[in-house]
Amino acid sequence: MTVKIIVGAQWGDEGKGKITDILAEKVNLVVRYQGGNNAGHTVVVGDKTFKLHLIPSGVLYKSVTCVIANGVVIDPEVMFQELSTLREKGVEITPDQLKISSLAHVILPFHRMLDSKQESDRGSNKIGTTGRGIGPCYTDKIGRVGVRVVDLLNKERLARLIRQREWDQVLGTAVNLDEVIESYVAFGQRIKPYVVDSSLFINEAINSGKHVILEGSQGTMLDIDHGTYPFVTTSNPVSGGACSGAGIGPHKINHVIGVAKAYVTRVGEGPFPTELNDETGEKLRHRGAEFGTTTNRPRRCGWLDLVGLRYAVRVNGFTEICLTKLDVLDDCDSIKVCTAYRLANGSIVTEFPLDYDEFTNCEPIYEELLGWKVDISQITDYDQLPPTAKHYAAFISERVGVPITMISVGSRRHQTIHLLEV
Repeated sequence: MTVKIIVGAQWGDEGKGKITDILAEKVNLVVRYQGGNNAGHTVVVGDKTFKLHLIPSGVLYKSVTCVIANGVVIDPEVMFQELSTLREKGVEITPDQLKISSLAHVILPFHRMLDSKQESDRGSNKIGTTGRGIGPCYTDKIGRVGVRVVDLLNKERLARLIRQREWDQVLGTAVNLDEVIESYVAFGQRIKPYVVDSSLFINEAINSGKHVILEGSQGTMLDIDHGTYPFVTTSNPVSGGACSGAGIGPHKINHVIGVAKAYVTRVGEGPFPTELNDETGEKLRHRGAEFGTTTNRPRRCGWLDLVGLRYAVRVNGFTEICLTKLDVLDDCDSIKVCTAYRLANGSIVTEFPLDYDEFTNCEPIYEELLGWKVDISQITDYDQLPPTAKHYAAFISERVGVPITMISVGSRRHQTIHLLEV
């Protein structure tokens, strides 16, 4: 029995989908434990590209059962659209292959409307939300006025829950509650065959010796508690969130795998010390195809930040790191790596500052390493990497104190270097 958590070590978009897809070949369950369809995982298999938003990345293996656990917020319309898109690409998902927690909260159309309204009302103080209704849904969950999957199966209770809010006043516009109630009752009938007590299902699998991956969305720096607040998501992508989000005890976890890009990207607003607003940043964006899976927004790009990565190691307890998109740096004569920050008062720190103003105004202190200037995208043996590429990986591993067990050099499954068995 092994239970592995896969966590984004930066601001999301690190390539977790590919890593989960590779590791899923040898597991029985892949469990999504938080977030919603504000995240996207891209998996490339042969000549097909799969963009997943709610369905766990292990869905492409028939031998794997995927679980959307209680910590996720689900937009039923998006989920069924995603299942339909997978079907069109030859991937038919049955209730035996997909399980959905009865306790997962449900995104209503009003949540999407409220999300867009709130972002618009912020004016110049926008957070950069995707507008998918994730934040308002989690707000209702914490406010104890949310709708859960189990409520979709009881029309009377669903109607009562939806009508308990004065949505006209909240949104400032008239809404048709009856229409929404009827459409979500219909969603309930469609979702019913997939619904389970997900905590029981997952724990029984673990206790019977099954191999499990717990898959997070977004990344550590977007965590509601540990991220760059307020420019964060509304859930806990960090490893601790996997236990509450999936309903299992921490003593059952064997591995915590951090996924980090060889550089850093960020979508939306918020401070970003190593951001490159120049030709180099633009080159990273285009070489790395850095455009959001969910929104297609161009991602902000910058040099690797080891201060932030060490922080991610600490709050997650990474046992290993998968380094992705190393090939994007192929054209660089030299590569800068941030190893410390200079604060506005002139002091130098190597630990991540939790004060928002300090972090916003800090200056990255770089060490410069030699590039390799060759195409590494088809290399699958670590020993065949150029010496400077191996030095770059070793430099990262040594500075954060965690072994690198896998290096991704392209979007396809085979474009992967396995250093150690994860």
